Parts: sequence; C-alpha cells; structure tokens
Amino acid sequence: MKHGLILAFGALAFLAGCGDQGTKPAAPTPTQPKWKGPAYRITFDTKAPKPNPAGVSLPAIKFTANPEALERRATLIVRFDSSSLKKSTPIMDQMIMAPVDISGAEGTLPDDYMDRADKGLGQLLTAYCMKGKVKVTVAMARSSLSPQAGEAEIDNKRLSDWQSVEVPFKNPHPNCKP
Repeated sequence: MKHGLILAFGALAFLAGCGDQGTKPAAPTPTQPKWKGPAYRITFDTKAPKPNPAGVSLPAIKFTANPEALERRATLIVRFDSSSLKKSTPIMDQMIMAPVDISGAEGTLPDDYMDRADKGLGQLLTAYCMKGKVKVTVAMARSSLSPQAGEAEIDNKRLSDWQSVEVPFKNPHPNCKP
C-alpha cells in the first residue's frame, strides 16, 4: 500500500507539473543574418579628389566588409557611360584593375591604386574623345577576376554593389573635334 500511495502522489505531481497543454511556449524565431547583401559595401569619399595629370580623378573609395566574409585581395571594376559616343566599332567602356591587398573590415583603397585607376580611365576617355562630366560606375570583385571578364564572370565574382559618381574629364585629346 505504501508503494501505491507513493505512486499515486508521484503521478499527481507529474500531472500538476505539466500545466495546460493548450498553450505551448513560443518557438524560438530563426535568427536573421546580421549582414545582408554583398560581402562588401563601398562608398565614395565626400572630399573632392586631388587633381590628377590624367585629367580625371575618382573620389577615394571606402569599403566596409562583412566580418564573416573578409577577403585579402580584391580588384576594382571601373565602367564609364559611353552612351553619348557615336562609334561604329565596339567601345571598351570597362576597365578591370589588377588586384590590390585589402585588410580589415573597414578601409580605403590605397591612393596609389586609385592613381592608377585615374590614369587608366583617363587613357580610355582620351581615346574616345570624351569631354566634360562623365558618369563612372565602380564595384569591387574577387582578385581571381580575369582582366577580360564578361558580365557573367563579373556578376559571379562581384563583392559589392555598383556605385556611381559623375566626374569631370579635363584633358581631352588635342586632335578631338569640338
């Protein structure tokens, strides 16, 4: 009989501890990823860029990275709006820079790297007799991007969204017609 009473009290204690089965505790919500979008975010520096002998100066490019997707090297893709050009031959309106070392979750692309970008862009704009303000779009990509990459490879290896800026071009070729 002692065992029966202990068993009865144990069963009552068990049932009392279960509570109302109609209300279940809220299931934990799935955690949202802290970083949304591409692995890097780039912005242009708001300070006016230094004049460059190439005739065009891109503003400094700042980056912020997803701490869980840091890269050691990246490359810069530079495109310019060639819609105003009237050429019967294909126009090369894109430049893929050589890779550059980047470090940390925040930073700025090196000044000498941006100088090389200015020089290369200046040569392209001169070759096409561009004048005045030019819309330029840039993005960062993985360092393994080939120099002649097509749109599919660029989209596949792009680390950031595209950012646009309008820059003045002050060094047209002297043989260009007004």
